[in-house]
Parts: sequence; C-alpha cells; structure tokens
Amino acid sequence: MAATDRQNNELKMKAKQQMMTAKDPLEKLRAACLMRGANGIKGFSRSFRIMDDDESHTLDFKEFKKGVHDYGVLMDDAEIQQLFQSLDKDGSGNISFDEFLKALRPPMSNNRKDLINKAFMKLDKSGDGVITVEDLKGVYNVKKHPKYMNGEWTEEQVLMKFLESFDTPNEADGKISKEEFLNYYSGVSASIDSDAYFDLMMRNAYQIK
Repeated sequence: MAATDRQNNELKMKAKQQMMTAKDPLEKLRAACLMRGANGIKGFSRSFRIMDDDESHTLDFKEFKKGVHDYGVLMDDAEIQQLFQSLDKDGSGNISFDEFLKALRPPMSNNRKDLINKAFMKLDKSGDGVITVEDLKGVYNVKKHPKYMNGEWTEEQVLMKFLESFDTPNEADGKISKEEFLNYYSGVSASIDSDAYFDLMMRNAYQIK
C-alpha cells in the first residue's frame, strides 16, 4: 500500500517543522528528504547511486557534498563537513553508502522492519530479490485501495500505480529491489505515528498473517 495523499501531506508538514528545529545535520538532512514525501529517502538514494561511477559503494567528501547540493538540500559547508565526519567513523576519508543510508532512514521499530521484510518476501514470489508486475498479481490486495473500491481503477491499474511508486521517473524498469522497498516504506512509516495502524495497514495490504 503506497502512502495516501493525506499521509504524504502530513509527512511533509511534520518534516518541515523538524527541519526548522533540527540542530543535528543528520536530522536536518533526513527532514529535508521527508519534506518531499514518502519517496524522499528513495530519491536521495538514487541521486547518490548515480554519482557512484566506479560502483565502489563509498563516497568521498567531494562526492558527498555534491550529492547533497544536487538534491537541493540547503545545508552550509560546515554542516555537510560535520555530517560527513560523523559518518566517517574510521577516518578513512570515505563513507560506506549503505551505512549512510541506514543512518538516514527514519528510525523504525524492529516490528515495523519485520513487517516490511515479510511483505517484500511475500511479493517476491520468484525469490530472486526483485518484485515485478507478475509477482504482484494475486499477492498484492487491491480490494482495500479507495480507487478500486469506488470503481475508478481496475486491478491492473492499481498494480501499475503501485509499481510507479517505487520506480525511477523516466527510467522505469518495472522492478522493485529490496532496498527500494525499504527506502520507500521508511518514508511511509515516518508518516504514521501509530504502530497499531502501521501493523494493520501492512497486514491488510499484503495479507500477512
């Protein structure tokens, strides 16, 4: 279940307030991403993936600084330097992108992470670590989707819209990796304060028992 317009709007408003009060550079960067909605973390991740030309999965300060600016985050050089140094725990001058992304994702309880992993595993029928439209059919429950319920969309349209939530604009490949799935749902999770509601939403959408 993708984030609703209401959830996205609430998330953006909450992130805007956090952005104004955040003192820690990591919190400021996280808020800047979430101001773009549930897709914010995913979009930021994509910006850095594009920059990793040598596919080393690490970033030096120059790359890191450029990525922050390219994504349109308003942070001064001192804040970016402070953030980079806090992430470069071994002082090597490089940071692991995967570790950085884990730190950037909004904090989630183990229960929420477990539900997201269960949902991914349920959707990934082939077990190859990637979700396709064929994987979704018969697994993703469209009957709870408001536009399906009011007859506006068919099952196929709901499934396609679901995939679009995860796909890269202008580079759609119709596939969802586990990282894209987790990045997206970390944004959705940040828009929902109630653990009980998040649990119910995920179990209903993905028929998790």
